[in-house]
Amino acid sequence: MSTDEILVGYDGSADAGFALDWALAEAQRSGRPVRLAYVFEWLTVAGWVGPGVAPGIWPDDDARRQVDELVQKAASDAAAGCPGVAVHGEVFDGPPALVLEERSAEAGLLVLGSRGHGGFAGLLAGSTAVSVAAHGHCPVVVVREGQAKAAGPVVVGFDGSDQARTALGFAVERAAQRDTPLRVLRASAPPDDRWRPSEPYAEATLAADRVEIEEALAGWRETFPDVPVTVEIAPARPAAALVEASREAQLVVVGSRGRGGLRGMLLGSVGQQLIQHAHCPVAVVRER
Repeated sequence: MSTDEILVGYDGSADAGFALDWALAEAQRSGRPVRLAYVFEWLTVAGWVGPGVAPGIWPDDDARRQVDELVQKAASDAAAGCPGVAVHGEVFDGPPALVLEERSAEAGLLVLGSRGHGGFAGLLAGSTAVSVAAHGHCPVVVVREGQAKAAGPVVVGFDGSDQARTALGFAVERAAQRDTPLRVLRASAPPDDRWRPSEPYAEATLAADRVEIEEALAGWRETFPDVPVTVEIAPARPAAALVEASREAQLVVVGSRGRGGLRGMLLGSVGQQLIQHAHCPVAVVRER
């Protein structure tokens, strides 16, 4: 597996299909190969395995063969639909979240559907997507039905943290690939809704925030001078502001954990809420 490869968590579900479509479009823009990863967990074979795959009891060679055929056909169909993109399929054994987290160490990007066959109907995002976004070693993109858009800006949440700076670089590169504007959003709300800062304090804070953002953007503006960039500072809660911004965006990008996160948390509350509620695909980015 190459560190340039786009790894797609694939289980034959509708959401996995949306993730694969998004990954193929990304591969066409970037020239990266795509690998479908079906994680076969024997303990759950008594339930749903995949379309056309009969349930079995471990060790069931027929079920494993059917899974192999499912993945290879999906990879073959994807390659036929995207000439010039190298697409491969592979089956792994083990718990899906753990296996995908391990494989992400060797990938350049991991793309998941928000909820696979094992999810509960009422959940917007399943436990595998949330867990992998929290523990993955490479950027993780979560895609849900009806989210993918061909137009709209790339939105990135920025709070000045190291993780946010990494997310900013990822977002600029995606905006350049898509030939679309970048929208940098910094949102913060007072800890107490009843407290309102004085006008001089608010203006000084706003000015300091803009300076910090422009300093972080300076090198990226030089590298990608043709990417239009807008900066917005909003007096709102970050998750709510980013969910609202995602309505018009084709991708929203966040660091795995910002300044407000609790020590020890691998995925902050903003990232978790976006995975559940954003209206476009969400990229969670961290240093490898």
